[in-house]
Parts: sequence; structure tokens; C-alpha cells
Amino acid sequence: MLLHHKFIDIAKQFSRKSAIHDFATKRELTYQKALIASLLLSRIFSKLDKGFTGIMIPTSAGCILTKIGLLMSGRIPVMINYSTGAEKNAKYAQQKCDFRTIITSKALLEKIECPYVDGMIYIEDIMASVTASQKLKAALIAALPASMIKKMVHGGSENDTAVILFTSGSEKDPKAVQLTHKNILANINAVTPVFDFRSEDIFLCILPYFHVFGLTVTMWLPLCHGMKMLAYANPLDYKKICSIIRDHKATFLVGTPSFFWGYLRKSEKGDFDSLRIVMAGADKCPDSLRDGFMSKHGITVYEGYGATECSPVISANCRHANRPGSVGQPIPGISVRIENYETGEEAAPGEDGRILVKGDSVMKGYFNDFEQTSLHIRNGWYDTGDMGNIDEDGYLWHVGRLKRFVKIGGEMVSLVKIEDVLEKLLPEDAHCCVVEIPDAIKGAKIVAVVTTELEEKKILKQMAKQLPAIALPKIFLVWETLPKMGSGKIDFRSISEMAREQLTRSKLA
Repeated sequence: MLLHHKFIDIAKQFSRKSAIHDFATKRELTYQKALIASLLLSRIFSKLDKGFTGIMIPTSAGCILTKIGLLMSGRIPVMINYSTGAEKNAKYAQQKCDFRTIITSKALLEKIECPYVDGMIYIEDIMASVTASQKLKAALIAALPASMIKKMVHGGSENDTAVILFTSGSEKDPKAVQLTHKNILANINAVTPVFDFRSEDIFLCILPYFHVFGLTVTMWLPLCHGMKMLAYANPLDYKKICSIIRDHKATFLVGTPSFFWGYLRKSEKGDFDSLRIVMAGADKCPDSLRDGFMSKHGITVYEGYGATECSPVISANCRHANRPGSVGQPIPGISVRIENYETGEEAAPGEDGRILVKGDSVMKGYFNDFEQTSLHIRNGWYDTGDMGNIDEDGYLWHVGRLKRFVKIGGEMVSLVKIEDVLEKLLPEDAHCCVVEIPDAIKGAKIVAVVTTELEEKKILKQMAKQLPAIALPKIFLVWETLPKMGSGKIDFRSISEMAREQLTRSKLA
């Protein structure tokens, strides 16, 4: 099955049902209208260069329909991050994947002050150029049986690339991940019974579609079930999102812990009464956040784990199997192996090691990068680059990126573990990030960046009760905020670079 063919089946089945409520345009589209618009766009996109086409549009009906229209026309969407360095990311994507055309929005470019990049075309101009006869033709095709419509749009194989997504680049230059139709549909089919998804669910769609968490979980999943989607492009507009949930009876909310803190602070009792599932991912969910949602709203925040290369969900907690602190049990169809990072042997229950994943959700590979693909996929197993363990009951515990371990005095020290200990000692609204800074003598120096003033000696004394001396931060830096990626994930790369620069300047001063 192809994703756009699945959409055609669903659109015909739920033709009169509301598909997308777009809060940016204040318009609501039924599945029938969404099908007509997708077919209309596919005819227009068929005149573009074959192969890859960039998309740089915020979470909206326009982005959803553009994505479907490109697939219907036989083009492969390349999703571009517009939240951090849009111009740079657009040019990087063009160079990496060797294409020219990027479909974007004039309004977006003005808002983020991004200059025109050669090859950009505007969705506003495309829609303004549509003629009455084109609309009529698309409507007539949409009225045909699903089997006939599918023959009139692009076909192909389930193993064809459905999208190019870029890794976050929080640690090094982004890699171009090729996800197939089979990858994404396998992930959707696997998580559906875990959460009992059904067409009656109302999905709040606030995550950017250039991030796999947003693309699979808050676009393709609700579309594949015939759900209503509430599309709002700004996950940082905390108060507005709380009101959308309350007024439009959303049943499912997914996001990153950093976003959830905002919703918790700005929400009022009763705002989240319609939610049946609240799922946090992309970053570690702190106990204080879970406690806050339970105390204020009586809601359990479930934590999951995934990777762009796995389409993305690997494991998740849910109503019938929830172990707070873990990232849940692997979803159906996904195998997880914990491998000792030194010997390569399979680790015993509870023993930390590399997290390896196998299943139909695992990517085709990194585009035009055989070396990185072969480094990360061995004998069908994808090496996530993360460390963790599986307990005796089958729950996966994520303990951090392998790159977020540092060797000091011959010992492997987890920066994530240090963060967990420090975070519990900070005020509720304060956040922290622990990074490694090279040290000429010891090889590495642990630096803690915090968003609040603190008594260092007192904090270190408390941390020493839970951590060995080699794991205690040597320096504390106080910043107003922590840099984040567009997805809401902590930008470790930027924090490390900024901390290093600050320490270098202080030495020179």
C-alpha cells in the first residue's frame, strides 16, 4: 500500500467528515474537499522537475495537501526545517539531495525573515493561479470510485521513498533519512492497537512536519484512520493550544517535554478533560512533569521513544503497560537488542548497552551516504547510537546517547544521569543541560548549564550523595534559556559550542 493511495481510500470512506481544521486560515476541510485539493495540486506539481521537491511550509492544511499532492504526482517530498536557519537549511537540502524546487509560503518567509532562495515557489501563487476548469476536473475525478482514482495518480512500490527527512543536527551535520511508504505505514499499524486509535479520535497537530514525530504521528496516522485534525503551527503558543484542546475536544496530544511544561503552566482545570492520551517523546520526560499533569489535571503523561530512522516509534508506555521512567515496551513488529558497547555481546536484563532496532519501520538508508548507512545498519539491525537497557519485564530504559557518555579517569560517565540528579534539585520552572568540554589535562570537563541562580557548594554537596566525584560538574553556567531545535529538543551541539566560547572568553578576560 502507498500512503497517498491509503489517503484516497480513507477520503472516500469518510468523504463528508471534517478532515482538517486549520487555525491559521480559519478554514475547515472535509475529507472530500481535501481529496479534491490534493488531486488539483498533483496535476500542477506534475509539471515540476521529477524526483525530489522541497517543502518548507508550517503545520497547516496547505502543508498536508502539498505533501499528498506531490506523492500523487510522483515527486518525493524533502521536508525542510524552517525554525532554525531556514535559508541555510534550504540550501543544504538542495545541495545534499540535488534538487532545485522548494514549495514554500510568502507569509512564512516574511515572518521568519528568510530571504528568497533560488528555486523557491510560493503556495499562495500556486493557489491563486488555479482556474475554475481545473477545480471542476479535480472534483469530477474525486467523485470516481477509489480504485479508479488510484489508477489516475502515481503508482509504484511500497518500498519507494515516501519522504526525505533530516536528522536533527543537534550533534553534527544532518543526515538525509529515506523513509518508504512501507516504513511509515508499518509504524502506524504497529502503534494503532497499542493506543486503540479510531476514526472518532480528534488529533491536535502542533508539531512541525519537517520532524518525523510530527509527520508520522500527527499527519499520516490521523489521516490513515479518518480522524479530525486540529492544525496549529505554533507549539509555543501555550495558552492558545490549551483553548483549542478545550473548545474542540481533542482526544490525543503529543509533544516534547519542553512544550508540555508550557501547556501545564498555562492550562486551567478542565482544559484537558477531553484528552484520553497524552504522549511525550523526543526528550527525557522528567518525573516533575508527570507529577504536575497528574496533580493539576489527573492525567497520566506516557513516555515513548523513537528515532527518525525508525519512522519514528520504537517503544511506548500506554494505559495497559506503563512503567514511569522507562520508555515503554517495544511496539509490535519491532525487535530491540541491547548490545554491550565493548564486546558486542547481547546484554543481560538491566545491563546498559547500545540500543539496536530491527523491523519494517527501519529506514531504507541515508540518501547518497553509503558509508553512514553501513555504519548504522548491520545485518538488518539499526544502531540508534543510544544507550539503554531492557528490564526483566521487557521495558526499555533509555539512558542517553552514546555520545552523551564521557570517559573520565577510565570510567564511562552519563551526562543524562547527571542531568536527572541536578534537575531534581532545581526549582520547578528551572532547566539544566550538562555538556562535556575538552580539558587539556583530564581529557574532559563536565559543565552544567542552568536557567536559575544557585548555591554551587550546596548543590554539589547534594549531588555527591548520588553521584561519584568524577561525575560532579566542575563549572556552572547560568543562562536565561537553553537553545532548542525546532522540534523542541535540546540543542546539545549549540550549548556545547556556546559554553566553550563563554569559557574561552572568560579565560581571556
